[in-house]
Amino acid sequence: MEQKKYVSTWGNAISIADRKPENYAKDLTLRYPICPMFDGDKLKITLDNFCGTEKVTISRIFVANARENGGRAIYDESSVPVTFGGKTSVEIPAGKTAVSDEICFDVKRGNDISVSFYLGDFTNMRSAVLITGPLSKGFYSVGDYALSSELPLDYTRNTNWFYFLSDVEIYTSDQNHSVICYGDSITSQAWPDYLALRLFEENITNTAIVRKAASGTRILRQYDNITYDSYGLKGETRFPREIKVSGADTVIIQHGINDIIHPVGVEVNPFRPWSDLPTAGELIEGLQRYIRWARESNLRVYMGTLLPIYGWRTYEPFRNDLRNEVNDWIRTTSEIDGCIDFDEALRDAENPAAFKPEYDSGDHLHPSDKAYKKMADIVPISNACIKYQN
Repeated sequence: MEQKKYVSTWGNAISIADRKPENYAKDLTLRYPICPMFDGDKLKITLDNFCGTEKVTISRIFVANARENGGRAIYDESSVPVTFGGKTSVEIPAGKTAVSDEICFDVKRGNDISVSFYLGDFTNMRSAVLITGPLSKGFYSVGDYALSSELPLDYTRNTNWFYFLSDVEIYTSDQNHSVICYGDSITSQAWPDYLALRLFEENITNTAIVRKAASGTRILRQYDNITYDSYGLKGETRFPREIKVSGADTVIIQHGINDIIHPVGVEVNPFRPWSDLPTAGELIEGLQRYIRWARESNLRVYMGTLLPIYGWRTYEPFRNDLRNEVNDWIRTTSEIDGCIDFDEALRDAENPAAFKPEYDSGDHLHPSDKAYKKMADIVPISNACIKYQN
């Protein structure tokens, strides 16, 4: 008999939602299509209120087969309630998580499932993360439509904010595993999705790509003010928590550029003092802590170099020098299992501080869609990084 285990097929960091006057929602349905990366016959869902300041109650939650991949419609006959301790609603205290009961549900690789949940009463919408990419789309509807076969067009909008939903685990072959992509906005954007699509194209059936990324985050600092609290938690808070992914054996880390570009001095921005600017040694020590925590969780560690920043609004040569020092360490250290040289792949040959023009999104910090595909393409597909069996 085939041995099985639970493996995360999809995941998110939980960070802090962008602060707005309307911090509460009521009578709202959220629906998130998830693309599973392997087959299974049971699943578990994790809801996370880690950044919440008060308890939240999820009135009811369902999983169903999506009628079209990435869409807002489901096959309603496939809908199954998700329970927590046998109950169809769940209360999650501030700072806590809730893992569902085992749910019998046939999952087929590449066939989207939709997780739909209803928030009946006023709900503190603080625990969330913003992600984008071809596999990262969600919907919200005003009203209770968690069981509806199709969300009503007049009362529904697209969203890339993922609230509370942090993990989907599938009971599957013990040959399957997950690779964690950890980082900031560059990783919360499209390259992990393109890496997942690459695995589908190359018929690598035993690997899931699980993204744990939050925009604006830094290794060494975080903002404790409402202007920038959506820039998320610092690395020592995030990393040990976010690498706890069922079935994961590898983490790809691409993090640190915000530590370099954010500080500008209090005379320019009262929340961004020069004292926040690290030395290369301090950044490297932060990355070494990541490595130590990853090893304690028996994870292989791959690290991506920091991307070009020439032309970004806070660009100065000293910032680029700092970036290059960190990149030189990533390229040469024996403390990791491998370097993925995103910088070399995307930089301009004549001005290596800058992106190649076609790889620049336009803000000179974030890659273009073509560049995200390139990043996915250079991740090594081998038994060293992404173990596979054809």
